[in-house]
Amino acid sequence: MAGRRETPGYDTAVRGAYILFGQDGGEFAFDWLTGSFHGACKGYAVEFACDGNDEMDEARGRGWAELLDDGSLQGEICLEYGDDIPFIAHRQKTSSTGC
Repeated sequence: MAGRRETPGYDTAVRGAYILFGQDGGEFAFDWLTGSFHGACKGYAVEFACDGNDEMDEARGRGWAELLDDGSLQGEICLEYGDDIPFIAHRQKTSSTGC
């Protein structure tokens, strides 16, 4: 899900931040934290493990996300030896025409 993101209590919801889910995993970027993940879907929720970089240092962790009734995605990325970062993502509107 790409689009507008909120990170309650964190100043990481910058322009260009995103979280994308695919069938076999996905990727994310919240300002200084970037990475990829793989996990298992259970209905409208997913639990995942993630690997990436936090300000150029290796970062690993776990997370979860749940699709809410309003279409937004709420979840949290919990870094090993680091912060727990909650997020709310709103689907990005896309056009049907190519660039």
